[in-house]
Amino acid sequence: MIGQTIRDLRKEKRVSQTELAKIVGVSQTTVTAWETGKAEPSSSAVSNLADYFNVTTDYLLGRPEKKKEKQNVELTDDDIIMTYQGKELSDEDREIIKRLMNGK
Repeated sequence: MIGQTIRDLRKEKRVSQTELAKIVGVSQTTVTAWETGKAEPSSSAVSNLADYFNVTTDYLLGRPEKKKEKQNVELTDDDIIMTYQGKELSDEDREIIKRLMNGK
């Protein structure tokens, strides 16, 4: 699977196997072996490929992205400044928004 991804990304960038090999620091036959599934890139090669193609290593490895955890934020937290049209919300406005968000 990683081989097909490497091949697709390489073709998308219109780079030859020889050019990609030079960029990553391996031989052209190594790139061919990756793309045909006869070899797997090392972790450092995966990292270099991800940097070059501007993708994550997880993307190259065919892993789905993790879902971001939902973060609960209290409207009363002093660290959070909530504004509307450039003006800070009053405590009363925060309470109204809190009730609306809770469906009350």
